[in-house]
Amino acid sequence: MLHPSYTDLMEVINSDVEEGEQPVVSSRYSIVIAAAKRARQIIAGSEPLVDGRNKKPLSIAVEELYKGKVKILSVDDMDEDDDKILEHTNDVFDVSLEEEEENDDELFDDEKDSDEEEDDEESLDFDEE
Repeated sequence: MLHPSYTDLMEVINSDVEEGEQPVVSSRYSIVIAAAKRARQIIAGSEPLVDGRNKKPLSIAVEELYKGKVKILSVDDMDEDDDKILEHTNDVFDVSLEEEEENDDELFDDEKDSDEEEDDEESLDFDEE
């Protein structure tokens, strides 16, 4: 998908931010996380907020972001309940980025553990004579 571009999406998402405030999204990585998280919600059964016929979940998620149907919450905007649940209010889904980043850290820790186990197995070579 060529359009909208990352910069177009960032402009739309940050359009509500007043001058002098920190933008909600400042990198492409945040856009990717939000779109992927929303795509997973659609795959899990959430109703698309835009016409989703003949479109893949990720394309639907990007379109929802671009049309303002999905709002990305900054860490400062989140309540305690927002950490664990998806709120659906006024046909706008709130997608929190914090939980995704924590899950990424856990994933990397799991990968490190499995790599260490493989290294241990490799070091147990016995000489056969």
